[in-house]
Amino acid sequence: MSKRALVKYLQTLDKKELESQVLELYAKFKPVRDYYGFVFNPKEDKLIEEAKFKVSKEYFPTSRRRPKARRSVAHKAIKNFLTLELDPALLADFMLFNIETAMRYNARKPQRQDAFYKSIFGSFEQVVEYIHINGLRAIHWDRMNKILDEAEEQQWYNAAAFERVLTAISN
Repeated sequence: MSKRALVKYLQTLDKKELESQVLELYAKFKPVRDYYGFVFNPKEDKLIEEAKFKVSKEYFPTSRRRPKARRSVAHKAIKNFLTLELDPALLADFMLFNIETAMRYNARKPQRQDAFYKSIFGSFEQVVEYIHINGLRAIHWDRMNKILDEAEEQQWYNAAAFERVLTAISN
């Protein structure tokens, strides 16, 4: 159904029917509940802190279990935050935190899979573009450079690509 058709359909409903449909959507779909929860109570700082805790736990669990180091946990949170249109400064901070945490983990236990390095580089490209688009370069420039330095220090095979990405936005 197109947006235009949806608008046309919604205009045919009276207020009671519309309320009923919204409540039904709220009851059935968690993303709808999350959206309304965020709209009416946007505790952005709390959402970011919870996400940071989850990411930290992925790489550095508080119990004795082995780290799962699933990059998808952070990717899912970022996607959700983009959907909610979270404050760009907070989201950029979280995106950088995710990369920094993965790099700290790699410093302790170097990864063998190229997929890890490719994924972190993809995250870096995403955050650099996001920071550039939202005019946050001055705020996060040092952190982005520290990530580049860390990639070089850990001798990542794609460290030069990190540098190319930063060079592209510095001009």
